[in-house]
Amino acid sequence: MVYGPRQVGKTYVVEKFGREEYDSFIEINFFLHPELKTIFDGSLEASEIYKRISANISGVDFIPGKTLIFLDEIQECPNARTALKFLAIDNRYDVVASGSLLGLHYKQIASIPVGYEKIVEMYSLDFEEFLWANGYSEEAVLILKSYFEKREKVPEVINQKYLHLFKEYMVVGGMPEAVNAYLESSSYQTAHEVQKKILASYHDDIAKYASVPEKQKINDCYNSIPRQLAAEYKKFQYKAVSASGSARKYTGSLDWLCDAGFVRKVKNVSLAEFPLKAYEIENEFKIYITDTGLLTAMYGFELQASLLKDSLKGHAKGGIYENAIFEMFLKKGRHVNYYKVQGNSQEIEFVFDKDASAVPVEVKSNQGSTVSLNSFMKKYKPPVAYKLINGNLGVVENKISIPHYMAMFL
Repeated sequence: MVYGPRQVGKTYVVEKFGREEYDSFIEINFFLHPELKTIFDGSLEASEIYKRISANISGVDFIPGKTLIFLDEIQECPNARTALKFLAIDNRYDVVASGSLLGLHYKQIASIPVGYEKIVEMYSLDFEEFLWANGYSEEAVLILKSYFEKREKVPEVINQKYLHLFKEYMVVGGMPEAVNAYLESSSYQTAHEVQKKILASYHDDIAKYASVPEKQKINDCYNSIPRQLAAEYKKFQYKAVSASGSARKYTGSLDWLCDAGFVRKVKNVSLAEFPLKAYEIENEFKIYITDTGLLTAMYGFELQASLLKDSLKGHAKGGIYENAIFEMFLKKGRHVNYYKVQGNSQEIEFVFDKDASAVPVEVKSNQGSTVSLNSFMKKYKPPVAYKLINGNLGVVENKISIPHYMAMFL
């Protein structure tokens, strides 16, 4: 089961894999061909499903051990999700399913095939994949990693090049269509137009799949995120969504956006010690968008241009850099929290568990002092602490400053 937000390339990847690796590739797209849902009406025995596939799709060829059945947009056919259990038990043919908004459709499924499907979450391109798309080799990334591992400064010409590439990544993002548009046209404006189209499709999903009472509230929550990330303190506040905002009014709307894969929560912790999950504060959290390119597009093209020229100032810049670093952690599969004591202005943007310790990460959009990080280190004495900067690598005892792009190695 490959799932993730719309337009991250799930269908493309599975189709390419299926056509290159199998002698027979059978594809059923329930969104393009809703009439094929009838294949999963009635008995869900594997042999009966195969018969109905043969009856409804011409030219299919079932070759044991050499056939891949691809059930795309499976959220449109709840019975197909239930049938995965019986197809897995039968095991004559390989099956890959793909879908978006799966967290919103589980109530329609008679029986979720727990234990019979391997879940693979797919995101838009991460920064390393963005580098590959721009023609940089895996070897080039390994060279960067060697500087990180040896705690050596990166030659300044190379460092400046990758700092700029990271700014490009924050503007173009990782949505495949936006990246392709940029690479083919060498135009940030063209990529921005694609991003606007993707954002419009997300609002279409809200209109299509959300309940009538929730539609406007979900849109209001989503549209408030750029404003909230541009605030001095970026904790999500329901009153910033609307004057009458409250947890009771908007919790369901925010959960919808999380289930759809559009956003993620990062929770504050009352104590920055291992294991961090034990100290999470349920109702104190930040919200980040899962593709920073889409976030910058929500601000508008003028901001994107300012970000590229490094002329952007203010709290919005810090929020964008935070979002980009969170995105790098997310796509590595690393769970992170943040740490802020109530009544204290100091904050550590990210904390994560490693080797039974809580490792702090302070994010600076430029360079700046590290008052919060110094205070954290004095109190908790972590084995290592990171400061992410728009600069080069440096080490002072166990505090390591690294350029933003090196967050992919944390």
